[in-house]
Amino acid sequence: MTDIAFQEYYPDELSHCYGCGRLNEDGLRITSFWEGDEGVCRFRPRPYHTGPPGYVYGGLIASLIDCHSTATASAAAYRRDGREPGTQPVPRYVTASLQVDYRKPTPIDGVLEVRAHVTEMSGRKTIVSSTLSVDGIVCAEGRVVAVEMPETMRKTGEPQE
Repeated sequence: MTDIAFQEYYPDELSHCYGCGRLNEDGLRITSFWEGDEGVCRFRPRPYHTGPPGYVYGGLIASLIDCHSTATASAAAYRRDGREPGTQPVPRYVTASLQVDYRKPTPIDGVLEVRAHVTEMSGRKTIVSSTLSVDGIVCAEGRVVAVEMPETMRKTGEPQE
């Protein structure tokens, strides 16, 4: 495992996402790291992340799978290209499709672990499959189709077509 999170390599202008933006003080600010060929994120939910009493809100689970998967796609692009993380241009991915299957209620009092692996990389598209577990018990599975961020999204403050 490396000591620098995937999200630390995002340029400041692309680091405000609610889920993974290191510069969003009100966001989740998740961090993702390689453990072998898997991207791994660990997140401790807060009491206000509750759905039914004692369990995590499903939208938080979807957000963790979503942002961790796009971060894993970005990190995998460095590996695919044989480049060191942080070198220019910085690959940045956004979600084209998100599928989450909730397998078991997710207890709020544990650490949520999301493990992601790339199942396909072709052109601008990367498909990432992931599991979210607590204490080794899989509570949700996800599949994200991530695409390289269009250049128009990299320009801040301009209307998008």
